Amino acid sequence: MLPGIGIFGTGNIVRVLVTFLREKGFKIISIWGRTKEEAERVATDMDIPFYTSKVDDVVLRKDIDLIFIFCAPKLHVEITVKALGLGKHVVCDKPGGLSQIDVFKMGKAALYYPTLITIINHSLRFLPAFVNLKREIKDGLLDGKISVIDIRVQIGPILADGQCYNWLCDARMGGGVLTLVGSHIIDLITYLTNRKAFKVHALIRNFSTTTNLHKNGSIRSVSSPDFCSFQMELDGGILVTATLSSYPNAIANQEITIFGPNGRLTVRSTDLFCCTGQQEEIRLLDTEKKQEPILTNEIFISGPYVQGLRNMIGALREAFEPVEDKSGWTKEPVSKAATFEDGVYVQSVIEALIQSNSNRDWTKVEQIADLPDPNSVLSSAAVRSKTISL
Repeated sequence: MLPGIGIFGTGNIVRVLVTFLREKGFKIISIWGRTKEEAERVATDMDIPFYTSKVDDVVLRKDIDLIFIFCAPKLHVEITVKALGLGKHVVCDKPGGLSQIDVFKMGKAALYYPTLITIINHSLRFLPAFVNLKREIKDGLLDGKISVIDIRVQIGPILADGQCYNWLCDARMGGGVLTLVGSHIIDLITYLTNRKAFKVHALIRNFSTTTNLHKNGSIRSVSSPDFCSFQMELDGGILVTATLSSYPNAIANQEITIFGPNGRLTVRSTDLFCCTGQQEEIRLLDTEKKQEPILTNEIFISGPYVQGLRNMIGALREAFEPVEDKSGWTKEPVSKAATFEDGVYVQSVIEALIQSNSNRDWTKVEQIADLPDPNSVLSSAAVRSKTISL
């Protein structure tokens, strides 16, 4: 039997999420919004029976067993810890939180309830192109050695026209192309290579300090970065170079190429290509590619991330279906999903990239486990006080 769903958040991605969940047969029980008016608006538009602005009104419901947290990152840890304590499965959007401490607390809470599903929405892991790319690497197509990974991502504006000022506008609140897109890329690299970054170098900029939302009376400027170029050196000597940008009227494009001594593997959008000689060949064409944008009059949400989200929800559907010799659910279909532990690593890299941009130098990646005393050396308040120097 599929679990009842409670959703935290009222942003554009939530409308996409609700559509996908219903496609797979899930029942949406309740939605939470920052204000009751926000929650009511989305509940009415999406035909969700119950709406609220109180966290407990969702997590305490006995008919809800699976929580989706797609609200401001500053709320992720509070909702996650409470939901896990009440025996709810949790899917949390990226970034996991505003600091390593936040995501670390989420991971620590998950350890107390190992039978519960706890994953972070790094949806690119569920794209067939990347699943097959990982298999090709494992099977030795690049002779077991990766030298360079080159990444170029261009998406449309993160903020929709006329959208009210919210956390997406503020770098300190988790907004910007680095956290919203870069977190996916950082996680994907580790997923594909089983390697982690130990030092990074970054250039982060915000070229669009105003948007159409200012026409609606906002007097605050946008601080979330719309451009980021960074390099990472991974364990084993692998070098990564990435350029991420988010501009109005941009043509969405994503290309990730992994080079080895005798060839390369490339994912363009959601298709996989291989070149071991003079000519590139197709390894996987995505036959389920959808036209974009999925929702009209809404923020453009790039296809690979949307399709990955759809596939991840499909895996969740399989996880809760009865299987042979079992009457309940199993974690196997979502075993490749990003965990809270993965989220701590991603956050550590993001913090190092922000520090590198400020220092204008290469910066060591320090995970919370590497610090002598996380509780005394690093607090959530201290981390949140860091700003991106633009």
